[in-house]
Amino acid sequence: MTKETEHTEDKKDLRIRSKVISEGVSRTPNRSYLRALGFEDEDFKKPMIGVASTWSEVTPCNMHIDGLARASKQGISEAGASPLIFNTITVSDGISMGTDGMRFSLPSREVIADSIETVVSAENLDGVVAIGGCDKNMPGCMIGIARLNLPAVFVFGGTIMPGKLDGKDLDAVSAFEGVGQYNNGEIEKEALHKVECAACPGAGACGGMFTANTMSSAIEAMGMSLPGSASHPAVSTNKMKDSRAAGKAVYNLLEQDIYPKDIMTKEAFENAITVVMALGGSTNAILHLLAIAHTIEVDLTLDDFEKIRKRVPHIADLRPSGKYVMAHLDEAGGIPGVMKLLYDNGLIHGDCLTVTGKTVAENLENESGLTDNKEIINFDKPKHATGPLVILKGNLAPEGAVAKISGLSVTYIKGPARVFDSESKATKAILNDDIKPGDVVVIRYAGPKGAPGMPEMLSASSILVGKGLGESVALVTDGRFSGGSHGLVIGHAAPESMVGGPMALLEENDTVTIDAENLEISFDVSDEELERRSQQWQAPPSKATRGTLAKYAKLVSSASKGAITD
Repeated sequence: MTKETEHTEDKKDLRIRSKVISEGVSRTPNRSYLRALGFEDEDFKKPMIGVASTWSEVTPCNMHIDGLARASKQGISEAGASPLIFNTITVSDGISMGTDGMRFSLPSREVIADSIETVVSAENLDGVVAIGGCDKNMPGCMIGIARLNLPAVFVFGGTIMPGKLDGKDLDAVSAFEGVGQYNNGEIEKEALHKVECAACPGAGACGGMFTANTMSSAIEAMGMSLPGSASHPAVSTNKMKDSRAAGKAVYNLLEQDIYPKDIMTKEAFENAITVVMALGGSTNAILHLLAIAHTIEVDLTLDDFEKIRKRVPHIADLRPSGKYVMAHLDEAGGIPGVMKLLYDNGLIHGDCLTVTGKTVAENLENESGLTDNKEIINFDKPKHATGPLVILKGNLAPEGAVAKISGLSVTYIKGPARVFDSESKATKAILNDDIKPGDVVVIRYAGPKGAPGMPEMLSASSILVGKGLGESVALVTDGRFSGGSHGLVIGHAAPESMVGGPMALLEENDTVTIDAENLEISFDVSDEELERRSQQWQAPPSKATRGTLAKYAKLVSSASKGAITD
């Protein structure tokens, strides 16, 4: 026996699942299908690793991911495994925003998770690289990874570069806010058209600290993607390197017997929340992190977010409430630089395991830190002493609601409720100047079951900002807000209207109090009057009676639990 043969025989068999089809006469037919894909005898002795690609031409966030998937495939092959690329869906929130199509956005997260679980399980794959580029395919990939609990690495497709117009940086939200500015007579139609043409210059996810970049940051902080990869632009050599390195990293995880449950611990989720609060991330992060935690069986609640918020300062000057975008942060040191700063100040758990096979502290050992002279990130002079994602509770949302107060000078409003049963009706009233300073616009029946699908309200919130009402009018909903939303906006109110939550009992001109500093969301109606209204209330018929949305409405939980379908 040669030394080479002896070494091969001693080598650990990494085919933790695929061995059921890789060996035995009875699996001859199974293997014949793989031979059609190019497999040879040697390939069946290697672990089979899937690459879950969300490539699609329906959104710029994902239009380049086919190339990233091929880079991951190359990395897997170089490591010594047999790679197989498969696809799942994505939808574009930006394109569907303000239309009925937006109801499919959050349910697509579940479809993506279902499809990844389905393919990896059916094909008996041993591990997976999942590549997501837009808001819902990122948590969808992570929920799928959590369900499978196989060695896995997530790759973010990358951020878009800022658009340019007259020497100023633009992003997707610039176009939404431009509609309000045009309606308010501040800009001409020609100027609005120029914004439309310049806002999104190419491939990549929306550039600010919106939902995609928030989730990429959270996933890296959690240890499920490679250090530095969260902030690398979509069109860059670094992003191709991320993808290739992820393929090799999964093989390393197989060798070391490291599984998602070893990485995604309660402390890892606390690291993710800490980074989200420090960066001023999207309210959607709360929904998605709750869902991922539930799937991986980590006890995470809204109270955990509030506990961490109180000790983590908001230190980033990032869009939508600030000046800079993710590409600027990347140039200054990216998420590793931010994590090192937070770790050095005692806010990050350093002993959490990551997909490098090392701990957070070990990954940060050689990290030089941020280089931006405190313009983008400033720990000493934070934008706010505590995190900007606030959990409000009161008789209007007993299970909780989520507000984002970054960049706001006004965090309190008490005024008459202006009640709408759809975003389109609310948007029409705003554009018609029917909404006045001091009003509290309420959009109900927009929750997970009510819409169904819990759509985002970026159109309504952006038009309010564009019309100069972003801090003088509150917008409250049991639906969601885009990561690009800012202003005095409160979402995820639970329990939702469709199940008889208090928002369903709200009437026009009831006095509503929003107090983000004292964590209150309430309305001035007596318990006796609420009981009377409750007795008279009837749930409206569901807007979906078949198909994806109908199934989603039957299965989905409260937003306070992450709007999960398991």
